Amino acid sequence: MSIDAEQLVSWYRDAQRDLPWRRPGVTAWQILVSEFMLQQTPVARVEPIWLAWIDRWPTPSATAAAGSAEVLRAWGKLGYPRRAKRLHECAVVIAGEYDDEVPTDVETLLTLPGIGAYTARAVACFAYSASVPVVDTNVRRVVTRVLRGQADAPARARDLDDVAALLPDDATAPTFSAALMELGAVVCTARAPQCGCCPLTHCRWRSAGYPEGTMTRKVQRYAGTDRQVRGKLLDVLRDSSSPVTRAQLDVAWLTDTAQRDRALDSLLVDGLVEQTLDGRFALAGEGEIP
Repeated sequence: MSIDAEQLVSWYRDAQRDLPWRRPGVTAWQILVSEFMLQQTPVARVEPIWLAWIDRWPTPSATAAAGSAEVLRAWGKLGYPRRAKRLHECAVVIAGEYDDEVPTDVETLLTLPGIGAYTARAVACFAYSASVPVVDTNVRRVVTRVLRGQADAPARARDLDDVAALLPDDATAPTFSAALMELGAVVCTARAPQCGCCPLTHCRWRSAGYPEGTMTRKVQRYAGTDRQVRGKLLDVLRDSSSPVTRAQLDVAWLTDTAQRDRALDSLLVDGLVEQTLDGRFALAGEGEIP
């Protein structure tokens, strides 16, 4: 069994969400920015920040010139702020080594800071219409259900080859990739699949009576985690136009002082925070005292 490309592409052309990074005139850099932001972050949270970001910094050189501290401020509440630092580093490389143009091929994209296997293929496909397999959690779920009759399955090394074999051998391949991802995001979802709305006639999971999944989904807890503490500390630094004292950071998290110290150390190690010569703390790039 395969996936009917004509059915899927036809559905996508009518049903796709109106996401700003899909609109005409959006550049490869702006698509790359969206891919960085969408990692582990819902579309609804990304959209307003992406729009403001692109309005302010539409090109790699504009982003690079902004400085890492301003980029971290603009990242705001998207979470996982190391992505912002890597995005800034990526902008610096593209502006300096590629004449402000995002590379077109997967192999070169993989050499850029912060870009892994998924992002490289997503940019090549969605920005440059390359016929390459793009595999994320949504795509993997659709393929697992439609072709294998299972509710879920862990990531496998052969996933890229499996999806590559599904790509149409014509100009619709990039649209097929986007449609496969869209189907998993809005119809073939993890918790509440809308099988009655599925455009695909054949699905082994549906034919098998929707057997239960075997994977245990971990609920991602945020409250009380080191991630939350890191966020609290970064909030203090984002809100300050100059380096802050250790006492100013300490009051951001009084629940567990050892956890707070551990979170601050990790921010320093990640290069998101710098310590000044006089012992104060600042966002990356703002640690120098005038």
